[in-house]
Amino acid sequence: MAKAKSKINIGINDKERKEIAAGLSRLLADSYTLYLMTHNFHWNVTGPMFNTLHLMFEAQYTELALAVDVIAERIRALGEPAPGTYAEFIALSSIKEVKGQPSASKMIEHLVAGQEAVTRTARSLFPLVDKASDEPSADLLTQRMQLHEKNAWMLRSLLE
Repeated sequence: MAKAKSKINIGINDKERKEIAAGLSRLLADSYTLYLMTHNFHWNVTGPMFNTLHLMFEAQYTELALAVDVIAERIRALGEPAPGTYAEFIALSSIKEVKGQPSASKMIEHLVAGQEAVTRTARSLFPLVDKASDEPSADLLTQRMQLHEKNAWMLRSLLE
């Protein structure tokens, strides 16, 4: 006999919880897609800036690997299942896969665009979380935006 699901009563109504979780699922998909892109570029970067980029990309994908767990756990805390397949991520992500092996400078350009895309996705959720007084999600979004804006700036600086 299946156990009855307990009602979630955290001060956010069911409709708002589902909407926030759906938005966080898009953020998770963007973050995972950026993680995969960054890890790929870490493995395949070449050229005179190899060591600098190899280490920078490693630091960024390592941070993203931790971030996707935090985002997924927030979705679960809101009572919704977290997406976790490539098919779901492709459908939800605003970041498109990069085909082939671009040059180091093109890799940087793709990563800047990816960092900015994650920032935009996070920023787009604020009206929902503000309306629901969902401070834990707002805090998560603020932290993600701060980090991705900094990463975009650091990567962009390499192109100047």
